[in-house]
Amino acid sequence: MTDTRRLPPALRPDVRSSLLAETLARYRARAARAQPVVAEGRLVRMVGLTLEAEGCQASIGGRCRVISAGGHEVEAEVVGFSAERTFLMPVGDVSGLTPGARVIPTRHARDTQVGDALLGRVLDGSGRPLDGRPAPQCDAHVSLNGRSINPLARRPIHEPLDVGVRAINGLLTVGRGQRMGLFAGSGVGKSVLLGMMTRYTTADITVVGLIGERGREVNEFVQNILGPEGMARAVVVAVPADHPPLMRLHGAMLATSIAEYFRDKGHDVLLLMDSLTRFAQAQREISLAIGEPPATKGYTPSVFAKLPQLVERAGNGDQGSGSITAFYTVLAEGDDTNDPIADAARAILDGHVVLSRRIADTGRYPAIDIEASVSRVMNEIVDPGHIQAARRFKQLYSHYQQNRDLISVGAYQRGADPRVDEAVAMQPRLEQYLQQDMRQSVTFKDSLKALDGLMEPPPPPTGGDERGRQLIR
Repeated sequence: MTDTRRLPPALRPDVRSSLLAETLARYRARAARAQPVVAEGRLVRMVGLTLEAEGCQASIGGRCRVISAGGHEVEAEVVGFSAERTFLMPVGDVSGLTPGARVIPTRHARDTQVGDALLGRVLDGSGRPLDGRPAPQCDAHVSLNGRSINPLARRPIHEPLDVGVRAINGLLTVGRGQRMGLFAGSGVGKSVLLGMMTRYTTADITVVGLIGERGREVNEFVQNILGPEGMARAVVVAVPADHPPLMRLHGAMLATSIAEYFRDKGHDVLLLMDSLTRFAQAQREISLAIGEPPATKGYTPSVFAKLPQLVERAGNGDQGSGSITAFYTVLAEGDDTNDPIADAARAILDGHVVLSRRIADTGRYPAIDIEASVSRVMNEIVDPGHIQAARRFKQLYSHYQQNRDLISVGAYQRGADPRVDEAVAMQPRLEQYLQQDMRQSVTFKDSLKALDGLMEPPPPPTGGDERGRQLIR
């Protein structure tokens, strides 16, 4: 029997086995680092904003590079497929693309970089800076789709949030971690009210998403509403109306992802999105372009699936994290608050503030319709005395509004209904409470104090109360 120990090392079985294992390990590591084979396709059709490609393999949400013969390159995202064709939505300008352009899938994921370096910056829907400064250097990356939180792990809303608006603080109290909607038609004051809450709400970080609105409003919001002091603790994501629908969609998702990052770090975040309607309209444009049938007034089923996916990402986090208090503006087209998007948003939000054009036309600002507005968490976060005072205020206001026409034409006779008599006498003070200058901040404490003083039982009327008789006449 041969003694293997006397053989040369290269011929010894144990050494050969070890060398083979090392060689295989090196090849496995090299194979793991190798780029996968990419099935490149070609552009065969373009209709509207939709690109159709054949021959490429890419997943929904994946990115592709579309390169024409002249070298012009456009980035696009996969939004659907049918048989052998892949539907893509361009991220940028499609001018210069030609039939037969190369379509190359990339490994680019739908994520974004986040970190403290974003504070004080203005970004577009892709996370690129719009303020002319170098790109922010951040180490952390999060998905644009966010992460799901177990509903049983969410901390309940138990603390009022001071938004600096007397009518909301006193009558529609907002809780820290609540999701509220601002409903109104165009030109009634949604953006101005949003700006007031941006300046006066107490929060560690403010994230603003200007989605699908006028481009001129971006600089006005940054310069006039936030200002240098507000921008120091804010991040603005701006995607004006002239950007592709996919970018508008990503802008809303990016703003929410940034807010989630700071919430998970333990901060109390104020998320302001103007507007949720433009987000829905962007999704409608995409889904109609790829052939999804409309369901309600031109809106496709995927629109109503996307809305709760976005809104549910806000709110309180799990134990040890912070909160996201979110305000979403909702455009009621034609002043119809039963518009499909307004109706869907009302069902998934924790309350809504309705702005009335009729009230705005009278010159009262903010034009909040107290009768149509509600905060669904108010009863859980304020004391019984506050609830009672707010309820009595709404009753008096409602009694007057229901009889306003009779009072205006002199058809109502004093003494016919004591509740209406009291409402008429109180009406000037109620209107004064609801009115507030846009440059004025009213704290939660002062709002409650004014409400308590307003709702104190009035002194008994005297025979010489000529002013009250004139109001009723």
